[in-house]
Amino acid sequence: MKIESIRLKNFKTFQNTTLDNIPNLFVIVGANGTGKSALFQVFGFLKDCLTYNVAAAVQSQGGWGELVSRGHEQESLAVELQFRMEISGVERRVSYFLELDRQDNKVEVAREILRYKRGAHGSPVHFLDFTRGRGQAVVNEDDFNKTGEKLTKEDQDLDAADILAVKGLGQFAKFKAANAFRQFMENWHISDFQINLARGSKDAAGVSTHLSVSGDNLQLVANRLYQEKREIFNKVLELLKNRVPGINSIEPEPTKDGRIGLKFQDSSFVDSFGDKYVSDGTIKMFAYLLLLYDPQPHPLLCVGEPEKQVYPQLLGELAEEFRSYAKRGGQVFVSTHSPDFLDAINLEEVFWLVKIGGYSKVCRAKDDKQIAAFMADGDKMGYLWKHGFFPEVDPQ
Repeated sequence: MKIESIRLKNFKTFQNTTLDNIPNLFVIVGANGTGKSALFQVFGFLKDCLTYNVAAAVQSQGGWGELVSRGHEQESLAVELQFRMEISGVERRVSYFLELDRQDNKVEVAREILRYKRGAHGSPVHFLDFTRGRGQAVVNEDDFNKTGEKLTKEDQDLDAADILAVKGLGQFAKFKAANAFRQFMENWHISDFQINLARGSKDAAGVSTHLSVSGDNLQLVANRLYQEKREIFNKVLELLKNRVPGINSIEPEPTKDGRIGLKFQDSSFVDSFGDKYVSDGTIKMFAYLLLLYDPQPHPLLCVGEPEKQVYPQLLGELAEEFRSYAKRGGQVFVSTHSPDFLDAINLEEVFWLVKIGGYSKVCRAKDDKQIAAFMADGDKMGYLWKHGFFPEVDPQ
């Protein structure tokens, strides 16, 4: 699954923005306040809409006034994604459109559409089309692959106007497009890694399938790989040993009270020690490697400023790990302020944000002839960014 384009209308600083031809590894830079965090919040917001409801998702962003572009609070907000995904055994280019507005001071789904084409030509079919909790959905999607077969649409009525149709209908197998898109969104990972939450022993009964957004189940994930996927755990350990001087081994340690901790072994000492004696950078690198070598990669991974607490010379290797993850099928979005990280990024993977008239504008590095020429001559992306070759990127 791969997101190919994003269109935003009145979403925070993105008043009218379109991103096309998005690469597998998407790296965004820009001065503080230009909208890097807001771009990632698009994904978090959509996932919250699915997990809870639209009203709760809006409230988690600070309310309608904080979510909608300044000066456009009386207008609607819209997000449209176009992406590749497999439906009924066939890869499709699917479009998902969501428009929200306020009715009687309540946020509602003004329009929600999920559509895709039968082939390369012709108009896309609306497999799901809802307005304020009511609409239609195709119920015989398997017939879509059969030439000449007519599609059957059923009227559907959701419980409320602030519930996504892909949430309500996506739980049923017969609505294949909605079901596939729901699973796609449910498995997005928008990282908000917190060093303080990642340390210490954790209740062994917690979730261990994937690393959590905050990293607070790091010990449980490590223990699961150690017990069930030792070859992956050993690979992560070898990579960490090559990047962190002195680390010789890591082992999950069950405690008598039913918790799981981590024990680190330094090659210079006989006794192992708990993670409270390990540097922030070591903990963060271990967490990133567990995330990037997850046996079931997330279809979308968003990471903000991975350079924090990480030694600069390791950032190039980390960038390669992100690219490798993206090639295995998990698309990666990264924001950064680090020239060292950017030095390992290709021309077509870099974008930057500028603020014009209070709203964000997205620029693409490969569209800038001067940057493209410098890169062709062997210059590094981080050097060009640090020395002001990205037009209008520096704070004014």
